[in-house]
Amino acid sequence: MLIPRLAATGGSLAVVATVAMVGLLDLTVGPLRRTISEYALGDYRPVFDVAVLLLAVGSLAILAALVHKGLTKWRSGGSIALILWSVGLLLVVAFPKTNWAMGTNALSGSIHRFGSMIAFVSLPIAVILLARPWLKDHVWGRHAKVTLASGVLSAVAFMPILYAIAMGAASDVRWWRVFPLGYIERILLAAEVGAVLVVGLWAIAASRVAPWRVGETSRITSAPSTTSSTTRTRS
Repeated sequence: MLIPRLAATGGSLAVVATVAMVGLLDLTVGPLRRTISEYALGDYRPVFDVAVLLLAVGSLAILAALVHKGLTKWRSGGSIALILWSVGLLLVVAFPKTNWAMGTNALSGSIHRFGSMIAFVSLPIAVILLARPWLKDHVWGRHAKVTLASGVLSAVAFMPILYAIAMGAASDVRWWRVFPLGYIERILLAAEVGAVLVVGLWAIAASRVAPWRVGETSRITSAPSTTSSTTRTRS
């Protein structure tokens, strides 16, 4: 039980550290209308990079705890989507956005945008897919419903960016000028990081349960109806 507990707790603390570090940059550097990625273009790049890396590694640690306790499998859709979220974050760190003030770096900027899109799209999908098999389970149902709600909230928070991209394609206005992108990005990041933290709290709860109970609860991840009945019998 120690390994999944350390992974779940450590991963969740890493997510909290990310929020604290980005929040500190916002309070001391700002302004909020600028995108978060712009912190990587100046003297604060180490802080930005460490914060995003903590989020990526923390997310994978939380996933490892869930897999270890039998709440999902590595090859499940939710796990793959959460891995893609972390991969997208790693791309964001490895390839900074274009620094227009110092000259363009089109390739790095394009990969940065691609990584951001992978991350922002994958996270809501991951959280929703992780929660769905457990919605009716009498042990994990409450955690699953809260997790599902956080995933839906993340998806809703992403809608303004999709709208801006559509408006940019249909008009002469650049998509990043449709809304104050910095504010929208922070709302989206808060929703998605909050969703990861909700999953982390679920992983922590699972890590405290006796192994046989978690195993019986999650023996057949793809068949929640039989899972609930099995758990009820063993309880």
